[in-house]
Amino acid sequence: MATEIKAPTFPESVAEGTVAAWHKKPGDSVERDELIVEIETDKVVLEVVAPEAGTLTDVMAEEGDTVESEQVLGKIGEGSASGSKEEKSSSDDSAEKTEEKADAKPSEEKQEKPASGGSGGGKQHDVKAPSFPESIQEGTVATWHKKVGEAVKRDEVLADIETDKVVLEVVAPADGALAEIKAEEGSQVESEAILATFTEGAGGDSSGGDSGGDSASAKADSSDDDGADEKVGDKILAPAARKMVVEHDLDVAKIEGTGKGGRILKEDVQKAVKDGSAKKAAKSSAPAKSAAAPAAEGERIEKRVPMSRLRQTIAKRLVQAQQTAAMLTTYNEVDMTEIMALRSQYKETFLKAHDIKLGFMGFFVKAASEGLKRFPDVNASIDGTDIVYHGYQDIGVAVSTDRGLVVPVLRDTDSMKIADVERKIVDFGKRGRDGKLGMDDMIGGTFTITNGGTFGSLMSTPIINPPQTAILGMHKIQERPMAVNGKVEIRPMMYLALSYDHRMIDGKDAVQFLVTLKELLEDPARLLLDV
Repeated sequence: MATEIKAPTFPESVAEGTVAAWHKKPGDSVERDELIVEIETDKVVLEVVAPEAGTLTDVMAEEGDTVESEQVLGKIGEGSASGSKEEKSSSDDSAEKTEEKADAKPSEEKQEKPASGGSGGGKQHDVKAPSFPESIQEGTVATWHKKVGEAVKRDEVLADIETDKVVLEVVAPADGALAEIKAEEGSQVESEAILATFTEGAGGDSSGGDSGGDSASAKADSSDDDGADEKVGDKILAPAARKMVVEHDLDVAKIEGTGKGGRILKEDVQKAVKDGSAKKAAKSSAPAKSAAAPAAEGERIEKRVPMSRLRQTIAKRLVQAQQTAAMLTTYNEVDMTEIMALRSQYKETFLKAHDIKLGFMGFFVKAASEGLKRFPDVNASIDGTDIVYHGYQDIGVAVSTDRGLVVPVLRDTDSMKIADVERKIVDFGKRGRDGKLGMDDMIGGTFTITNGGTFGSLMSTPIINPPQTAILGMHKIQERPMAVNGKVEIRPMMYLALSYDHRMIDGKDAVQFLVTLKELLEDPARLLLDV
């Protein structure tokens, strides 16, 4: 009986996805929980695994097709995986034999290495980068977690590949060790590019030193071997390096090769492009004319790069919010004296008790949670012509990363303690910078807080995060003279901005919500007394 392969259940904010890549073809044998297909949404790439072992019989949604939540993508029929495994091993053996014939000398060296190193002579595998979806052209080798010769277990993480959207993990295909690293940290790699060579059953300290030296020389023979080297003048160029030289119109003589025998690699060309050290001299067939023309002082450089998928999504959603919502902003200011005094008094005790620093966000999240309970319209969302009132408070916190702005969500903030809020926000920030935030972290949310004050913003107009109807903007704490009980005093003040959808929220409720936040923050005891 055939088993259906279905797309994952998309959250409400994701209407559809695109079939990015099939990792199996009809007739291929699959194991239970083995990756079969990737679905790309406007937020993340979702992996679809085999619900059971068998054979892929039908593909009902081709690569590039748009699919909905839980749509049937294909079918798995009953079948044994052993046959395909034997076929795969035999094809691997034939591929290895072909490689040996094509390059006899390197293969002899590889055979001699295990014998001398004593690390075992198991079957070798190519460790490849994952299959990237169509929207991702290349990735960067962010980190190697294992060194050459270091023993690893099957499915243990070997390396991280960072793309413009997510960080992908490359795992060990079996128990063994890395024999050779072909793509060093910082290298740009394409989909399914060979990153390293892995030997089954290997792993030992004795081969660590030699392998390290071999990996350095292996960089010279890295994954650019998909074509023949070309000699230009007295320089030898790898195929990928030759392509980049043509694209950037560089002078090969000015590029220093770091590969074996002075071979110029792709990394050498990238360095030359970055340094600007290999530009061709201006052609001057008539020296007199060129001398008459004044030389330009300095260069006016322009660089055109494609928008990342994440940046495109951010742009689309922000424009959508401004075009569909009747958005306006109301302002107020809060005196931070009491919170700063409370923080100063208890920060050491708080750190010892909870192993996390006491910041300001915990107070603002708890105050917002209380305000959302008192003003349910601010906590509601619009779905077409319906208003959805949420009986819980899930507050999104805007986090700035190198790849763009993301908004992970704190769940049930009304029941969270200030220490829990601070700990979760620190975790969001770290995982956001490392590209480890998943879709579960970012879906949903009934309200959002963004803090432009961390970058020095004194006042701003935040944009609503649809389908939410309001967003709170925090800003820089600035000392200003204030009238207090008939006297002028210098107080630490912060402007607060509440942008809201006037289709849902009346001005009176928006203003009163912001005043409630002001009162709770200026007298933190109200948060404990619920007044």
